[in-house]
Amino acid sequence: MAAATTATVEIDDPIPGVRRFTLNRPEKRNAMSNQLRRELLAGLQAADADEDVRVSILRGAGKCFSSGYDLGSDLATDQPYWTSKTGLQWARHVTAGWTSIWDLYKPVIAQVHGYAMAGGLELVGACDLAYGAEDARFSHPVTRFALPDFDWFPTHLPPRVAMELQVAGREFSGTEAAAVGIINQAFAVDELEEKVLAIAQRITRTASAVLAVNKRAVHTALEARGGRSVIRTLGDLSAGPHLSAMAADEILDRVKSGN
Repeated sequence: MAAATTATVEIDDPIPGVRRFTLNRPEKRNAMSNQLRRELLAGLQAADADEDVRVSILRGAGKCFSSGYDLGSDLATDQPYWTSKTGLQWARHVTAGWTSIWDLYKPVIAQVHGYAMAGGLELVGACDLAYGAEDARFSHPVTRFALPDFDWFPTHLPPRVAMELQVAGREFSGTEAAAVGIINQAFAVDELEEKVLAIAQRITRTASAVLAVNKRAVHTALEARGGRSVIRTLGDLSAGPHLSAMAADEILDRVKSGN
């Protein structure tokens, strides 16, 4: 297909069989609004249905992969993967959206330069494979205040590494992230695109049906260890303080009204 651009995501096919999505809000450090996430997920689903595509790549425009969710935009309305309006809504819809990438037949690769922070790191965890620049940075600053919305660290990483991310608040370089399994490999920044395209090209030599069953094999094992249900439960826990405040307000109102 010819290169196509939505309002927030640039789409192209750099080599046969490979669909590439570029988060295209460099002026916002590729902060993810609801619109961006909706356009990205719709594009990935379209690629999954395209017989000419074997694998997809996600990357960011400008200086980084993504700084996280766009807290300056209206994240409360028009959410992709809408769920019932409770204190659990945000984390549940984020989990539903990112785990939809797991449910795609075709593999999705994250290509990270600059940094992947907060929700940007959550998106990295939703991808099947991840590669980064050696000097890229990976962190989740929100853990200083709350649980991540899509907390894939306990299910995907060794406990000590998950503890460093979530308890110690450590920032990992690309080289360090590759060494502990946050990403698959790290490359020199000027070689990153070439290396990722070479990996994607190698994947295209395998039939889509075979890629699908091999991807499913890995995700089946992940689900058997708790996978999605653990992440969703942790997301519910992250809403706990909000729900407690709601409940306290309701109880106080009822006491005051006598009902």
